Amino acid sequence: MDKERIDSLEELSERLSYTFNDITLLDLSLTHSSYANENPDLAQENNERLEFLGDAVLQLCISDILIKRFPDYAEGQLSKVRAAMVNEHPLAGLAREYRIGDYLLLGRGEDHSGGREKDSLLGDAVEAILGAIYLDGGYEETLLFIGATFQSLVNEWLESPIYLDYKSLLQEASQGRFKLMPQYRIASASGPDHDKTFEIEATIGDIISTTGIGKNKKEAEQKAARKALQKLEAM
Repeated sequence: MDKERIDSLEELSERLSYTFNDITLLDLSLTHSSYANENPDLAQENNERLEFLGDAVLQLCISDILIKRFPDYAEGQLSKVRAAMVNEHPLAGLAREYRIGDYLLLGRGEDHSGGREKDSLLGDAVEAILGAIYLDGGYEETLLFIGATFQSLVNEWLESPIYLDYKSLLQEASQGRFKLMPQYRIASASGPDHDKTFEIEATIGDIISTTGIGKNKKEAEQKAARKALQKLEAM
């Protein structure tokens, strides 16, 4: 590597708040196969093996974090939450936040076709970086990095009904803990037919009762279920 590339990688390392013992691992994590194929004289490997490793490491670390954060969640609940977090869309979002696309080594064709903005390519790069951190610093360092880097996104994803079906999560938690099915009823409905607002009550026996308000029954039920889950976690 020349000095310009090393300076660039150190800049990214600082942005990531992780100092590599072996900066060549970060360089490898950012080397796309198109670049390696176009530059055979450099004997440059690509990041696909690190991506493979990083995918497994990310799954393990997120599982570790969720197990500790949600001790009452059943396996099915944990799997759903993890699947919502470990996918291409949020990983690409992280890549854009850290401007990882600026540091990628791409072949000319891939670069000219907008490779630096492709979700799939950016998500793969994040996984490759995680693989590089794991090889460089070990599991505990990687877990700390993922915990810090993903924390705000974890909170955002757990708050968003786009990613989670709170009714299904509540049903699994309720059946696992109390052997009871949550029940939903319309507590009130107001407004004209074309613009109604619903208030839905969710109950688990006489143990938990919550309400949610939405512009349709489904939205109100999800909000009530989410509140019930929060109460369940606090018990």
